[in-house]
Formats: sequence, C-alpha cells, structure tokens
Amino acid sequence: MTKLQVPDVGERESLGTFVARLVRLDAQAVVRLRARGDGIVDAWAKTPFDVLATRSVVGEVDPRDLTVSGNELLAALSVAGGELMNPGRPQDLMWRSELPGGAGFRFVEELPVHVVTDVTDRGLAVARENLGPKGTPPTSLLDQEVLTVSDEDTELKISLRCLFALAGMGFTGSADDRVRVSANSGWLRLDARYGAVLRQRRSLLPLVF
Repeated sequence: MTKLQVPDVGERESLGTFVARLVRLDAQAVVRLRARGDGIVDAWAKTPFDVLATRSVVGEVDPRDLTVSGNELLAALSVAGGELMNPGRPQDLMWRSELPGGAGFRFVEELPVHVVTDVTDRGLAVARENLGPKGTPPTSLLDQEVLTVSDEDTELKISLRCLFALAGMGFTGSADDRVRVSANSGWLRLDARYGAVLRQRRSLLPLVF
C-alpha cells in the first residue's frame, strides 16, 4: 500500500492547491512524489507546456519515489483528509520525463513579478488569437524567447513556455514578489513564491563581447 504523510495542515493545503492547478491544466496528469533525506517530499509534474513544475512539502512518502494519478492524489488530499493518506495506485510507468538533480544550480538574476506578469499577459493575448486546431497555441509561439537575464558569465533566454507554466500553476504570488532565475548545465529554473518551473536546456550560454 502506498502512503503519504504530511503532518501540517497548511502544507497539505499547499500540495492540494498544486495538484488542483495541475489537474485543471491536464485532467490526465500524473504527479511524481520523491522523498529527500531531509524530511521533504518533492512533488513533480509535467505541464502541457512541456515544462516541469514542482512544489515541496514537509513529509514522508512510501515508496520513496512514487508516481500517482493527479486526480487520485487530489481526492486523497481534499476528500479523505488527515495527515496520513493513500495517495493512489502506483503509476510509475506513466512518468516519462527526466528530472533534474537538486545540486549545481547557480543563481543568475531576479525578475519583478509585475514584469513577468506583463510579458505573460501579452503572450496569452497573442496565443488566444493564434490557437491551433486542438485549441492550443502553436509550438513556434510557445518557443518564443521573450525575456533575457544575465550576469557577468551567463546569459539565459526564457521562453513563453516557462511563463505560461508559471502562471498556469499559480506560482507567482503578488506584484511585489520576485522570480528567481537560476540554471545549471542542463536546466533553466524559475523559482516563485508558490513553486518552481524547470525547462531542459543544452548548456549555459556565455556572453560574447
């Protein structure tokens, strides 16, 4: 039997909000729960924008790496109640995405949330005018790089995919908050108040002078 224990009610509500947002974006989504050695459970999900989303809570999961249905996990969190629950049947074969390692991310820059929100809203307006046959924006639009951040060593370009995922999961918080941008050799990461999104990349791009 699978087990998920999240003692704090606020943490359970936080995880429930994460899963509810995900299921709203993709009714067939699965959630991967991974225990860390410091008593933290990381919840991972692949959004429809081909971007990973993650949120962490204090707790334990058994087995320590488990993929379950988003709908079943949401029911366990919102209906069953209590700190110890059955998160759902194992569906490990449904997880087909690589996960980034936890180490090696280097901070590059912070972006004001109001800037991120403004660019996202303009992108959404264009997306609504250019929906494809399945009601989704074209890949060419999602792949548009709309923000660039840099420090003395690195330049990172952020696509609409990442911004749409950040907004769709409700991660950004208030207009006064900031989004932290970091990267390692394989991944770009955007950390906001309520969670993070990650997108695979080939390599860090050095600045050219």
